[in-house]
Amino acid sequence: MKLRLRKPAHEERILILALLAGLPAILICTIILWTGEYTPKVRWTLAVVMYGAWLAFAFTAKEKVASPLRTLASLLEAMREGDYSIRARGLEGEDALSDVMLQVNAMGATLRAQRLGALEATTLLRKVMEEINVGVFAFDGNERLKLVNRWGEKLLAQPAERLLDRTAEQLGLKECLRGEPNQTLQRSFPGGTGRWGLSRSTFREGGLPHQLLVITDLTRPLREEELQAWQRLVRVLGHELNNSLTPIKSIAGSLESLILRDPLPEDWREDARAGLRIIASRSEALSRFMSAYARLAKLPRPRLEPMQVGPWIRRTVDLETRLRPVLEEGPEVTILGDSDQLEQVLINLIRNAVEAAMETGGGVQVGWTANHGNLIVWVKDEGPGLSNTSNLFVPFFTTKPGGSGIGLVLSRQIAEAHGGTLTLQNREGAPGCEARLSLPL
Repeated sequence: MKLRLRKPAHEERILILALLAGLPAILICTIILWTGEYTPKVRWTLAVVMYGAWLAFAFTAKEKVASPLRTLASLLEAMREGDYSIRARGLEGEDALSDVMLQVNAMGATLRAQRLGALEATTLLRKVMEEINVGVFAFDGNERLKLVNRWGEKLLAQPAERLLDRTAEQLGLKECLRGEPNQTLQRSFPGGTGRWGLSRSTFREGGLPHQLLVITDLTRPLREEELQAWQRLVRVLGHELNNSLTPIKSIAGSLESLILRDPLPEDWREDARAGLRIIASRSEALSRFMSAYARLAKLPRPRLEPMQVGPWIRRTVDLETRLRPVLEEGPEVTILGDSDQLEQVLINLIRNAVEAAMETGGGVQVGWTANHGNLIVWVKDEGPGLSNTSNLFVPFFTTKPGGSGIGLVLSRQIAEAHGGTLTLQNREGAPGCEARLSLPL
């Protein structure tokens, strides 16, 4: 059986070192004292004083070293327990111990300020979480609920005390922790039924992974957007229908009055033909409008296939014969896209630029470049520019005589269906406007 010797404590080592420091002098004095010609009384008296002083100074040195360390330990323990009000005293000196205590006091003040700031930030965060109309749930690695806000309690129709530490399956949220991190779904919760937006992300707490689930009620915003869309649609349809039906109604009434005359005027046939031509013209315009609306509403999804950018742009530029655009070549890159739809977009942009440039006798430039993983196709004209940019992408809004008002709307829908964007703005420092089509490479 092996015996393990206990390692001396720090105070014991200090005491041993202090005793060893005085031991040589004590031994020499003892030898001199007992070998010299001294009476026993003197020998024992001096020995007691000498050994007493030796031990007293050794134990005092030990206490002088151990006492500040105990104070320092008490300060650190208080900080560990969250009490930053305790401070060390006796810092008037300029020795190493005073520097240590001064730094400990400074650390306590810093930790106190940081803790106060963290408490205030946590209080603000909790207040915000309680006030927002969004359900917030935090699950640990075992899919047990660790955090829920007030709106989340309403969504699950239970208080937090009954929800915490229950699994996602028990709460009916297991499917929300699966699939895409951002999704929209139609489902029922104990606190409501409708369309919900789900956003899921991960974070770490205590070195362990957690999942943060945010559930947003989309029913009211979608209804408001749907109502606004219907209002805009009815307003546009009503405007176009009135533009066609009002003259038709007026001319029909005039023709009825003409036919009821007795006797009929000599030129009644000419008046009737003219009226019928106007009615046929307005009816045809109304038919074109409805066809354009049907085309806008039934845009098919793009069939994505690899396509070379250079040949696509060159081929489309060659289709314009009224005013030859100046082509500025870019890098030869490949994108995934529907060639027919993208060709129609570029035809619309070039045609608009050419018609604008022909008003002022200017020119048109077309080019492309690759930037940060995106293909940028730009079309610049030297026309009069855009006077009203807020209605550019409003369906059936047009400033051109005989225009349908759906070209730009269709173009933007096609760009967004390809994961890109389409913007139009007036050029800076030059006349005309610039259209920029951005598509992912």
